[in-house]
Amino acid sequence: MRTPADIIGVVQPLIPALRRYARALLRDRDDADDLVQDVLERAVARWHLRQGASPRPWLFAILHNLAIDRLRKRGRRGIPLQLDAVPEERLAAPASQEASVDQADILTLISRLPEEHRSVLLLIGVEELSYAEAATVLGVAQGTIMSRLSRARERLRRMAEETGGASLRPSLRIVS
Repeated sequence: MRTPADIIGVVQPLIPALRRYARALLRDRDDADDLVQDVLERAVARWHLRQGASPRPWLFAILHNLAIDRLRKRGRRGIPLQLDAVPEERLAAPASQEASVDQADILTLISRLPEEHRSVLLLIGVEELSYAEAATVLGVAQGTIMSRLSRARERLRRMAEETGGASLRPSLRIVS
């Protein structure tokens, strides 16, 4: 079993390469340095789980997986800005009851999709599952998930265009 000093001796020469790769992936020096720090913490904590003779591929795999996770989070959350840097018109939006009507219209359109398209659209678009996770849930190939999602989005877009943005709720009728 290696001591922490032995681990540091093996990992320390790899740090510059890890930083270069992290900076290339994240395109931000501070985020890249934080990522390398997370990689090193994880590597030291899980050194006993390492497989293989060379730690280099193992460390790069950890870095790559953590970078992908960060990029996905960044994509979902957006880029953080200082409050002073945000234009005032983006901080407030006029009240609109139409948003709830539009949301109800979209939900109605989604409910009209075939089950195989609706389930893929909801798993990926709403529940934010990956293609692989959705494929596992539905018991189909990942390529099938991608093609169903594409067809579902296209069909939903066509249905929305056909309605012209008008409300899809049934009209009221007078019953005598």
